[in-house]
Amino acid sequence: MSDNQSNAFEFTVSEISQAVKRTVEDQFGYVRVRGEISGFRGQHSSGHCYFTLKDDGAAMDAVVWKGSYSRLAFKPQEGLEVIATGRLTTYPRSSKYQIVIENIEPAGAGALMALLEERRKKFIAEGLFAPERKKELPYLPRVIGVVTSPTGAVIRDILHRLDDRFPSHVIVWPVRVQGDTCAPEVTAAIDGFNAFSPDGPIARPDLLIVARGGGSIEDLWGFNEESVVRAVARSEIPVISAVGHETDITLIDYVADRRAPTPTGAAEMAVPVRGELIAYVEDLGSRQRMAARRIAANLKDRLRAASAGLPRPGDLVSTQRQRLDMATARLASGLRAAQHTKAMDHQRVAGRLTIGLLRQRLDAAANRLQTAGTRGRHGLQTRAGRARVAFSPVASRLRPGLLTTPIAQGRRHLDAVSNRMDPAFIRIVETRRARLDGLSKLLSSVSYHQVLARGFALVTDADGNLVRASDDVRPGDALTIDVAQGSIVATVSGAPSIPRKKSRSEGGGGEQESLF
Repeated sequence: MSDNQSNAFEFTVSEISQAVKRTVEDQFGYVRVRGEISGFRGQHSSGHCYFTLKDDGAAMDAVVWKGSYSRLAFKPQEGLEVIATGRLTTYPRSSKYQIVIENIEPAGAGALMALLEERRKKFIAEGLFAPERKKELPYLPRVIGVVTSPTGAVIRDILHRLDDRFPSHVIVWPVRVQGDTCAPEVTAAIDGFNAFSPDGPIARPDLLIVARGGGSIEDLWGFNEESVVRAVARSEIPVISAVGHETDITLIDYVADRRAPTPTGAAEMAVPVRGELIAYVEDLGSRQRMAARRIAANLKDRLRAASAGLPRPGDLVSTQRQRLDMATARLASGLRAAQHTKAMDHQRVAGRLTIGLLRQRLDAAANRLQTAGTRGRHGLQTRAGRARVAFSPVASRLRPGLLTTPIAQGRRHLDAVSNRMDPAFIRIVETRRARLDGLSKLLSSVSYHQVLARGFALVTDADGNLVRASDDVRPGDALTIDVAQGSIVATVSGAPSIPRKKSRSEGGGGEQESLF
């Protein structure tokens, strides 16, 4: 070993790594790096993000800590060209340098437009821009909610235009319409208006206007964020988008129920012109009164024409009145004739209706009744005597005590039988159960399934007949082989086997069946 090598100062790996780390951080500090995001897979379970910034000639590792990620106005996306602001440092364990990003900006308007188009296609695929999802605007909203900056000219233009057209109750939800907090504040405002109770202390708006003045695509970017688009999509209150000028297009314009070219145009869409509405209502009232007069005059003419064709009331009842007069004239003579006829009939039968004749008939009926009563009493007495004579031989034996003793004996016998019945029934059931268990065990012991469980098999042909010898089958025959765990379908192949002779050891054992 030479003297130069032996006298060189020795560094540890950690010392070299720390020296490189200090050199890189002191030399560069905060830098702005332009490159394309590659390898972005979202936030790690720890909340941090790891990806690579690359261009045509080189690549650099990048990291966004959890606290910085929540403050990013533009979130990292795979393939997006960005300008990242942060500080360069090294990671000693892998001898790599990396940039710790604190802010990300799209690299120019082209990148923003590409990101905007990508989000637009995503929302179209979800159906958020479908025309059938859009709600009708109320014709005359009582309360209008406005989401905008309270200090800009936009809110003054809206209020002035509403006062000119139709003064309405306006609730302003103040938000920032530009910057990092724009999107969350607009989202909270839309959700907050929808959370109002219809019967609450603050009236729930019938219509929402999201408004902002014109600006660059970067200034309007807050209204392209996904949270704002989804808030408008889930809003139960109809929403008018009035963001920017007529040439400015944001994603909220596609999802809103109506898009206005300017904030003033949104106010014109929200309410009709009060003077025109009053004139229209007066015109309708005038037309209604004229129509009512025409209808009344027409009905009066029709009534007059119909009444001219109707007969007079006296003509309708003249015939009936004449018939009544003629009947009245005939009524007196008819009553006299009827009275005379009834008097003549009474005179013809008056001679037969004497008191003696009635008394004679009454006496005859009384005699018949008395004779029938006498005969009835004699008959009842006779039948009672006969019954008494027939009952007298057994009357002495029919005492209550004679029935009490047999009843008591029968009840005791019945109680004894009932007490013995339950144990006897239990014994019979147990005896039958034990017998059934024994028969079940016997059946299981003699069943061929026990033989199959020991490794044997049961072979049957296509007709279900047992195959006891090789001569019972021919090549090509289908066989079913039953084993302990299922069945096997097989086909006989080759020539029939020649039956082998029994050995001496088999001769004394008797003939056995073959199980395949």
